[in-house]
Amino acid sequence: MGKAGKSAASRALRTCAAALAVLSGTLPARADWRDDIGTFRIGIVAEPGGGNTVPGLARLTDAYTNALGMKVEFVVARDYAALIQAQASGRVQYAVYSALAYAAASERCGCVEPLVAPVDTDGAVGIRSVLLTRDGKVPDLAAMASHRIAIAPADNVGGSLLPLTGLSGEGAKIAEDSPFLARAPSATAAEAMLGDGEADGLFGWEPVSADGQPTNTGGTIVRLEAAGVPKTSLRLLWTSAPLRYGPHAVRSDLDAEAKRRLAVFLTNLKSLTPDVYDLLESTHSGGFELAVSKDYATALAIVRREAGGRE
Repeated sequence: MGKAGKSAASRALRTCAAALAVLSGTLPARADWRDDIGTFRIGIVAEPGGGNTVPGLARLTDAYTNALGMKVEFVVARDYAALIQAQASGRVQYAVYSALAYAAASERCGCVEPLVAPVDTDGAVGIRSVLLTRDGKVPDLAAMASHRIAIAPADNVGGSLLPLTGLSGEGAKIAEDSPFLARAPSATAAEAMLGDGEADGLFGWEPVSADGQPTNTGGTIVRLEAAGVPKTSLRLLWTSAPLRYGPHAVRSDLDAEAKRRLAVFLTNLKSLTPDVYDLLESTHSGGFELAVSKDYATALAIVRREAGGRE
């Protein structure tokens, strides 16, 4: 190519570059996910008697604001039903749930997903139901219906909802009013029935680790021992699938970068700012771990069973 040809080519490239620069200047910049959201809203249920206030709200708001790099507001719901409605409608992007409330939200709209869930310092990630007998009075699970089995009130998760759902899922159809079930007014009263010999078996609960092993740091067996029932006299007849502690959940349509930032913030919160963690999670003091939808299969089964019973 001669000098004239090279010069023409050079002018053409410069003209093209200039045209592209002008064109790019006229195109709107791609909106950031923060701009799309505007204000990131976090839903939480107030403690009983707490009204619409949350302890340490200003500190929590600052922590989430720094994590996301945008304006954050907390929305305090009167109960889980109101919180579910707020997230299903898109009024809040993020919510702190119990296990059953999360499952109900998932059933309601299919628009939520768990991000993290708390753990205990002993490694427990949730609970499972147990069926206990004392002094071998109930030989096996098949013999349960011919014995008196103490059970906690109908709204008790570990001592009633979880075992009845778990056994139904295994093919043992047990009705709430089955004659062999001795419904106690409280979990403590159900434990006393086994301890005093008024019942041959008892539905209770125990904390479990991620690998499904009991942590032996709480639950019905520990409580019975404290009440004077020798552990050697107790026999475990059945255990349910685990029920994981309730998650912090986000809307599924939340931007992936927002989910990433939140996950990093929450999984490091206990080690970096334990005082903020304690404000956010006062029950389980071991920190947050990543959670996924399948972790709440047991919770979903309970919610579906309860919904079917009301229909």
